[in-house]
Amino acid sequence: MFGHVKDLQFEAKPDGPDAAFARRLQEILGGKWGEMTVANQYLYQGWNCRLPGKYKDLLLDVGTEEMGHVEMIATMITRLLENAPLSLQEAADDNPMVAAIYGGSNPAHFIHGGGGALPTDSNGVPWNAAFITASGNLMADFHLNVTAEAQGRLQVARLFNMTDDPGVKQMLRFLLARDTMHQNMWMAAIEQLKQDGLEEMPVPDAFTDSKEFTHAPEPVLAPGDPRLYDTTPDLADDLLDDDAM
Repeated sequence: MFGHVKDLQFEAKPDGPDAAFARRLQEILGGKWGEMTVANQYLYQGWNCRLPGKYKDLLLDVGTEEMGHVEMIATMITRLLENAPLSLQEAADDNPMVAAIYGGSNPAHFIHGGGGALPTDSNGVPWNAAFITASGNLMADFHLNVTAEAQGRLQVARLFNMTDDPGVKQMLRFLLARDTMHQNMWMAAIEQLKQDGLEEMPVPDAFTDSKEFTHAPEPVLAPGDPRLYDTTPDLADDLLDDDAM
């Protein structure tokens, strides 16, 4: 399935260490809308696709590319952690600014990961396979994929404004460009599904709807359990009687 090319798709090298930003970058690695999610989502959609040919190939190809993005971001996080201080004293010995950055770092990067990336979000919450959806319906899945790319691009754009590191910004520019391309690609795939006569909106379009829906009368609810002390219809009747007087 995979052929590993050792060269990265794009350079992932910061100009200097920044443990605090490494923590923030975890969001687009192991967060709900991160690269681990979209990579696995596209791959499972491809593996579950019962239609051989271009759609299955598209899903598996893009899922494979996203695995490359996982590697890029993991590499960037590890490099951001290089030479980062391991204690507050060590950070303070350098300068107050480094001490402040140390305060924003994730201890798990060093305790669990030995100075490397983790399969978690920016709060340290482990990545969850429940984030991925592979329904078997291409129209439903492709619409979700557009959303996933939009959310991912939004988060990368926000992170871009949270760093001054030129090397990090260059990698984020690349990811923004690829997310834009993927967003447009899934929207084009949606239109292709329609042109091929495979799927339409709503999903599923083949479901037979009832021919006619009639309006229901005003709902009248029975009195609730008196132990819950709800306002009951009996009290409403008493108020109407008072008004009549």
